[in-house]
Amino acid sequence: MFSSQAGARPRSWEASPSENKKWVEVFKTCDDGNKGYLSREDFKVAVVMLFGYKPSKIEADSVMSSINPNTSGILLEEFLNIVRKKKEAQVYRNEIRHIFTAFDVHYRGFLTLEDFKKAFKRVAPKLPERTVLEAFRETDQDSDGHVSFRDFEYAMNHGQTK
Repeated sequence: MFSSQAGARPRSWEASPSENKKWVEVFKTCDDGNKGYLSREDFKVAVVMLFGYKPSKIEADSVMSSINPNTSGILLEEFLNIVRKKKEAQVYRNEIRHIFTAFDVHYRGFLTLEDFKKAFKRVAPKLPERTVLEAFRETDQDSDGHVSFRDFEYAMNHGQTK
């Protein structure tokens, strides 16, 4: 709906040298015993330090199952790639939130068809009204006449939904 490819991200995000340096420092700090890798528990502590939340068992299992089976844990380069992807996803979600907020001019936490019409009138004044209506219907996942942030985020991440 909003992108030319389903799930396409609008642009790539790059870590600044200072962010990259911080990530390396966190890796070294969390590498209990200077083993050269992060254990499952070390990784959890690193995520708390960088993102402010403790990863779920599912997230930790997913990360641990994705590493090279010949290593005892997450090596620095693997850690940097994981953190870079998490940060990129966080930045992208914040961009989606910003767009949703720009559409939600009444600060209700949801969008109506009228909100869609006004927003599209500003950004694409020659777009046919039927196209705006189709976009709204595709985005309104539960067909309740309101587009929640969750509906909007889903549409932004998955392109056309129906």
